[in-house]
Amino acid sequence: MVAISLDSSLSLQIDKDCHRRGVGITEEIDGLIKVYKDGHVERPQIVPCVTSALPPEHGVTSRDIVIDKFTDIWARFYVPTTCHGKLPLIVYFHGGGFCVGSAAWSCYHEFLARLAAKAGCLVMSVNYRLAPENPLPAAFDDGIKALMWLKQQALSSASDWWSRQCNFSNIFVAGDSAGANVAYNIIARLSSEEAAAIKPLDLKGLILIQPFFGGELLTNSEKYLIQSSRSALSLATSDTYWRLALPFGANREHPWCNPLGKGSMKMEDLMELPVMVCISEMDILKDRNLELVAALAKARKEVEHVIHKGVGHGFQVLSKSQVSQTRTLEMMSQIQAFISG
Repeated sequence: MVAISLDSSLSLQIDKDCHRRGVGITEEIDGLIKVYKDGHVERPQIVPCVTSALPPEHGVTSRDIVIDKFTDIWARFYVPTTCHGKLPLIVYFHGGGFCVGSAAWSCYHEFLARLAAKAGCLVMSVNYRLAPENPLPAAFDDGIKALMWLKQQALSSASDWWSRQCNFSNIFVAGDSAGANVAYNIIARLSSEEAAAIKPLDLKGLILIQPFFGGELLTNSEKYLIQSSRSALSLATSDTYWRLALPFGANREHPWCNPLGKGSMKMEDLMELPVMVCISEMDILKDRNLELVAALAKARKEVEHVIHKGVGHGFQVLSKSQVSQTRTLEMMSQIQAFISG
């Protein structure tokens, strides 16, 4: 008889899986994340993670660079190969409700490579820590750390494949959904602290794509805008993300969730930067995004917004429909115009 030996690590995994069947689930978003009572978190690979490789026809070079090995913060850089001279840099934060997503997700890899080529800019896509293992403000801390790392690159005399084409005096902070929330809160933190701390970086603008904010009082679009079962963001999904991401005991009036709430920074105190807000017509966040635009305008901030018709939350990375493809090209052209000033 042939003896079969079982790998001890596999045996341990089987024991864990068997044990987990008896552990209750405290939070779940179908297909995206399961959180168990014992603290274990599962994230099914609903979107494939890909390497930085790109086909030559994209006209973009991409590589990953470690920012902080201790907290596993890294960034994927995109550099157009057909543009010459110093180019603007977009520091970008992906979406995913603070709980899922990655700079290596194939949908972000494709979108940001196309954006770099279309807008003629460098993109630094930051991979930050996720909740619930790392609740807020971990993502904001990682964003600030990414800017501080970028500052050191600007001060360094070394010139490598991306920095030699980077105009460190022409930096934009951007993101979509939760990533737009990260971008906004980074700017809010730099406003309340010392913006000079990131010099010689010169921030030129803030780009918020379908920014993920909330509040205890629901807006009309949150209450009445009917979402399909395939929608990237429903009210129930939104609530789950906030429960997982906010500090223990906080509700949706927390300043990190509701920038227009009582305890939030006054809009007048926000750093003087041009702001672009991209809003989707079919997104439950539409009215909340419009409220943000109105508040910025009331505070005499330089703000512009665009509404993308016939599309929902995250269409530019999650939908392959013809209308989404058309609106994505429109968005890229609008971002190009914004960073060109």
